[in-house]
Amino acid sequence: MTGQQASAPGTAADRPGGTGDRPSAAAWRNLVMATVGFTLTFWAWNLVAPLAGSFDERLHMTSFAQSVLVAVPVLVGSLGRVPVGALTDRYGARLMFPLVSALTIIPVLLLIPAKGSYLALILTGFVLGLGGTTFAIGVPLVNSWFPPAHRGAALGVFGMGMGGVALSGYFTPRLYKHSENLPFLALAAALAVYAVLAAFLVDDRPGRPVPATPLTARLAGAGRLRVTWELSALYAIGFGGIVAFGVYLPTYLKTWYELDATDAGTRAAGFALVTVVFRPLGGWLADRVHPAVVTAWALGAVALLAVVQAFDPPLAPTATVCLLVMAAGLGTASGSVFALVARVTPQPQVGSVTGIVGAVGGLGGFVPPLVMGAVYSAKDSYSIGFMLLSDLALAGCVYACARMRDAGRDPGVPPGPDPAARTTARTAAGVAGTRRERNNHFGAD
Repeated sequence: MTGQQASAPGTAADRPGGTGDRPSAAAWRNLVMATVGFTLTFWAWNLVAPLAGSFDERLHMTSFAQSVLVAVPVLVGSLGRVPVGALTDRYGARLMFPLVSALTIIPVLLLIPAKGSYLALILTGFVLGLGGTTFAIGVPLVNSWFPPAHRGAALGVFGMGMGGVALSGYFTPRLYKHSENLPFLALAAALAVYAVLAAFLVDDRPGRPVPATPLTARLAGAGRLRVTWELSALYAIGFGGIVAFGVYLPTYLKTWYELDATDAGTRAAGFALVTVVFRPLGGWLADRVHPAVVTAWALGAVALLAVVQAFDPPLAPTATVCLLVMAAGLGTASGSVFALVARVTPQPQVGSVTGIVGAVGGLGGFVPPLVMGAVYSAKDSYSIGFMLLSDLALAGCVYACARMRDAGRDPGVPPGPDPAARTTARTAAGVAGTRRERNNHFGAD
């Protein structure tokens, strides 16, 4: 298939995943497979962090060395979404999902001999970052299979795969305590089974547009789209906030509220669970209300409660409520932003744009913990950090409402998610323009 192939408006291919607005069985099958793959590879992506303390008993790392060890796979996985998303545009999820899942087995098994050497762990963690790239494979797959009226909810369900990080945090240390090699062997086996199943059960939508341009040209083209960076900024606030709280919330609770490590970890896991639950809700709401409006309301709630938390309220009940509602807002915003990606991005570029947006979102989670730690060291308070979070969330709220409601809309084309209607409107607008030019031409004569 060459060039930018697209189906004619009104054909079956123009209604992905089923007839009319109802997703087909194939659409649901691909959604389930994408979510399972996303969950397993994200578990692998987060294998090192829950075991850093156990590795330290043998390696005697400094706090900075532990931070680097944990950060390497996350940073590599975030950046790796850019090329993987572009490759998915070209070769499809049918190839990329089983391939990336199978390749992730290699660093998972390499952790067994590597756990006795810090350098070996760093190098293995670098390759382990591959597991964090499947986000950029699943989004274009799910986006292509589901009709516009159901895409937001479907992408939200797929986004629940980020719960693989929470599963890793809970199960990995317990399996490791039972046997040091058990978590790596068990996950490698699960990835192998999934890779085989994905090779048979994951399908690209028939008639999927396949770009013929080189990878670098497609990435450059996605980078030139204004909406790519607008969506990246919004996702850096939503998903970046989730990552930041996931990394730093246990430290904040132990330092400020003097909780023990177990209690702080349990509360942080509750925060993560709320974000996972509310992500599909954000996508579902985006199908019924404009995703920019959902994003604006969600970030507005985060901005308001971050101000409340900046005044250091008591943990029970005020701070607990504030943190959980902020988790709900960040999870909702993460789901609605990717519903917005599906709405404003040209179909052949969804993978490339998703890669960039996902990369920026992942990287955005590592700036806030550094800021919070630096502010606390300088001022012995977290209030400034929460006020900065409030400022960012408020800026995202205003921008989503003021600018993103019209993003991707052509002049003279009515709003709405139906591609066939938009195509018809564009055609009508083009005919009208041609008639005006013709009349103007004859009038000039």
